[in-house]
Amino acid sequence: MSAPNDPLHRLPARLKAARQRQGLSLDAVARLSGVSRSMVSQIERGESSPTVATLWNLTRALQVDFAGLLDAEDSAGIEVVTAAQAPRIAGLGRGCRITILSAPEEVGAREVYDIAFGPGGALESDPHGAGAREHLTVLEGAVEVSAGAEARALGPGDTARYRADQPHAIRAGADGGRVFLIVEGG
Repeated sequence: MSAPNDPLHRLPARLKAARQRQGLSLDAVARLSGVSRSMVSQIERGESSPTVATLWNLTRALQVDFAGLLDAEDSAGIEVVTAAQAPRIAGLGRGCRITILSAPEEVGAREVYDIAFGPGGALESDPHGAGAREHLTVLEGAVEVSAGAEARALGPGDTARYRADQPHAIRAGADGGRVFLIVEGG
């Protein structure tokens, strides 16, 4: 068993966090890396130590820095996720690009997104869990936010807060837009 300050001790959690940041399942990582699903799972649980070749294949599939997985924690306590590393959600909404800004461990409690809409883009959502709320700030362009039967037009700098435990949507105007969205609970 490796000691807590041993780089191999940190490896399982860091690989799992990288997979979750990318929004990938174990099966998806297995397909992308050529490493079996069961081996990926064993590595993430700390039950198996990967070979250098296996680790290399996993880091390529997860788009993470090989050396960075083994580095000691940043003594300043600052975690940086570059724009290229930030996970994106594909296939959700119409004409929008959704980037996840929050840490994987915050899923379900507080999620933070940067959403860029093309002209006429929209993100229409089913109700989240009871008590869920969204806080949306328009960074660029114009959007309309609807929650239940109510709708509001917003421009740059405007913020809307609304219940997200009902059907809700964000729709961009003809010039598109960009919003910062925080989802709490649900």
